Amino acid sequence: MTSSSLQPGFACSVDASRPEPSRSSAIYRHAGEPIGDIEQAYSGRLTPDLAVNTFRNIDRLFPTRIISAGASPRPLGQAPTSLDGVIASANGDAYDLYDYLALNSVTGLLVLRHGEIVHETYQRGNRRDTRWMSMSVAKSICSTLAGMAIRDGLIPEGLSSQVTDYVPALAGSAYEGVSLRDLLMMASGVAWNETYTDPRSDRRALLKAQIAQQPGRAIKVMAALPRAVRPGTLHNYSTGETQILAELVRRAVGRPLADYLSEKLWQPYGMESDACWWLESADGVEIGGSGIAATLRDYARFGQFMLDGGRLDGQPLLPEGWVDEATRPTTLVGSQSPLEYGYMWWTAWTEPSRRDRAFAARGIHGQLIYVNPARDIVIAQNAAAPKPLGRLVIDPMVFCDAVVAHLEGQAGGPA
Repeated sequence: MTSSSLQPGFACSVDASRPEPSRSSAIYRHAGEPIGDIEQAYSGRLTPDLAVNTFRNIDRLFPTRIISAGASPRPLGQAPTSLDGVIASANGDAYDLYDYLALNSVTGLLVLRHGEIVHETYQRGNRRDTRWMSMSVAKSICSTLAGMAIRDGLIPEGLSSQVTDYVPALAGSAYEGVSLRDLLMMASGVAWNETYTDPRSDRRALLKAQIAQQPGRAIKVMAALPRAVRPGTLHNYSTGETQILAELVRRAVGRPLADYLSEKLWQPYGMESDACWWLESADGVEIGGSGIAATLRDYARFGQFMLDGGRLDGQPLLPEGWVDEATRPTTLVGSQSPLEYGYMWWTAWTEPSRRDRAFAARGIHGQLIYVNPARDIVIAQNAAAPKPLGRLVIDPMVFCDAVVAHLEGQAGGPA
């Protein structure tokens, strides 16, 4: 598969190897819109309209690789249900659906119950064919690829695998002695500052490496970091560790992550649209922590795949028990309290969702895939919050709890 920067008027990079024109080579409705740049996005300096344009055109910011969809999309049944009775509380105030859409800058919201669409709405000119940025939702996808590679026998040592055995550029660095499990938990013990808006942070240094588009530069950033604590003892959220994960999985599977994702899930599971994924450099490794652009329905399908236990037509694509282990709170060595973070999945942080063992993939600016196995509900959300600081008016999981309670109440089940 070939990779290149976006060709004007086209969606993602063009796959020249296909005998038939692919969906990726069709004219993309949003392709001609003015956009900002990536540093404006991370510093929170995009005006609302420019943010929307940029977030649905992120494949114009960096070279990308196509995640190819198949010819037979997985159908999503329709069971329209009014959400007019949904009320979420925040800071002592009550907010309905329309408040939530406006105040949290939501550009797309899709609710699946029992695998059927009960609610679907698009705002700010988005439609069903709009590809929207994942931001850190990509981390949860990348960690799932690691599970698939273990299931396929491509990482024989499994979670105990040593990072430096697969990413030799980190030999002699603070990542010596760090296991794959440590990496997935972001508990490597390596120092890291994730502050998006601080131009001196490690996160912005990693972004500068991506902007440079030089092979291996991102791993050089990671190799220079100092150790802070012993591996496996402290969680420290680090987008850089997902880049290491991308390198590890890429070496284990022997092909690009986008190709592996397409082969394992995007095509056989029946995603309806080609997606694409940012690259560290032209024809290089994918950016593990962000940069997937996909449609809202396909994000929801990914959530449904996880709700179904990582199975495709009854056949497991992940190791036995992986979904449960990857999405539950874990107590790190020496800690007295559980960590509300799994293998690059967020565990529930509200009491109703905790009871249901719900979990979520989250990305800055308001991206979300919420999965509630107990209630058979998936909620996918795209948004364009003005700054990457998590300062949303209404906590998205509080809103998800309200949606779940509303749907259960309408169905006569326990709320």
